[in-house]
Amino acid sequence: MDRPATARGWVRSARGNKYVQFIHINDGSTIKNIQAVADTNKFDEETLKRAGATGACIEVKGILVQSQGKGQSIEILAEEITILGDCDPEEYPLQKRGQDSKDKKPVTLPLEFLREKAHLRTRTNTFGAIFRIRHHMSFAIHKFFNDRNFFNLHTPIITGSDAEGAGEMFRVTTLDLHNLPKTPEGKIDFEQDFFGKETNLTVSGQLEGELGAMGLGRIYTFGPTFRAENSNTPRHLAEFWMIEPEVAFYDINDNMNLAEDMLKYLVNYALSHCKDDLQFLNDTYDQELIARLESVVDRPFTRVSYTQGIEILLGAMTSRKFEYKPEWGKDLQKEHENYLVEHFNGPVFVTNYPKDIKAFYMKLNDDGTTVRAMDILFPWIGEIIGGSQREEDHDKLYRRVKEMEIPEESLWWYLETRKFGACEHSGFGLGFERLMLFVTGMTNIRDVIPFPRTPKNAEF
Repeated sequence: MDRPATARGWVRSARGNKYVQFIHINDGSTIKNIQAVADTNKFDEETLKRAGATGACIEVKGILVQSQGKGQSIEILAEEITILGDCDPEEYPLQKRGQDSKDKKPVTLPLEFLREKAHLRTRTNTFGAIFRIRHHMSFAIHKFFNDRNFFNLHTPIITGSDAEGAGEMFRVTTLDLHNLPKTPEGKIDFEQDFFGKETNLTVSGQLEGELGAMGLGRIYTFGPTFRAENSNTPRHLAEFWMIEPEVAFYDINDNMNLAEDMLKYLVNYALSHCKDDLQFLNDTYDQELIARLESVVDRPFTRVSYTQGIEILLGAMTSRKFEYKPEWGKDLQKEHENYLVEHFNGPVFVTNYPKDIKAFYMKLNDDGTTVRAMDILFPWIGEIIGGSQREEDHDKLYRRVKEMEIPEESLWWYLETRKFGACEHSGFGLGFERLMLFVTGMTNIRDVIPFPRTPKNAEF
């Protein structure tokens, strides 16, 4: 074991006496620190003071040995210490807070406080763990689809269409906002804009993804999406990442099988590759986290129709009080989603929603009132995936576009695909940050993305 070693990183803590100083260093690659043991006779007082300052960046060269103390298996006996970057302990905001007097656990800095220090929060154990897990989940998504012969399609971030029909989009323009060109009717003349038309940041890569599936067979997108929804809830961001597979020749059942396989794969990947980070989050924030993750992998997802779900919710009203009364034809509220997950004791597919509360592109069922939609409701999170079998019939799709008053000129290319060799196809969208909430046990979506974008907040 005794061999030369070098450690570079940021000081998490230091303690000692007049004979020896113990400096805990972390380079961000793991939740675990490495302890450097510095004999005070080998180093001057000023070097040890600077090297022991929480937040300082240092390099330690010495001998790697088995640790004689508790809390670590190995340590470095320091022979050289170089200060790479000083840190003033009076100014550094991420100071260690000691231990809780009752359970002896480290007292963590409030997450609300750390959101205001997003430029530094990756140095904490909490956010080091979260963002390492985020990396592994991102890699696992690409691996899952690549191993199943999907092609990654890069869909546009700037678009002239609104895939959801919601209208809550960020406009993209190079026009002079202080001197906007106008048409004779007094409207903004977007023909003079960069693209010659009104454009926005995308809310989804789905429509372009469908075009890719009609030539490549099976594709997936993984990119940023944007919604100008003035919502400050713990579940909403203005900028977030979406995974959206689209598959030719898939019906809604194939689509559900793919979604279930993917989620189980991702959760199992986290359990296999992020053990130390998950254990830290489990011990520090959510003692049921690992058990909840394991429960998702171990059992099949329940599948019920929207109508069955409403019937279950209405039947529950004799013993359960809902803030919003469940009603056929209305969206399920978060409390309804949570109840269904509790009722079935695990993830639930809800299918065949009323057409009037779903997007125009979803395939109409034979009853003429419902569409082949599918949502997955997860423990803790609620809806984590939304998808459907897509409408491949041109005339039916065209009627839906007209019914929902969507400008035909912005979607002519999408409609045209139904004229030239259309086939049965399906897809879904997984919000990456929603997945991250589930996998990490965090309760606020701002804590699973490095630099959150929310109303009135574009800092960092």
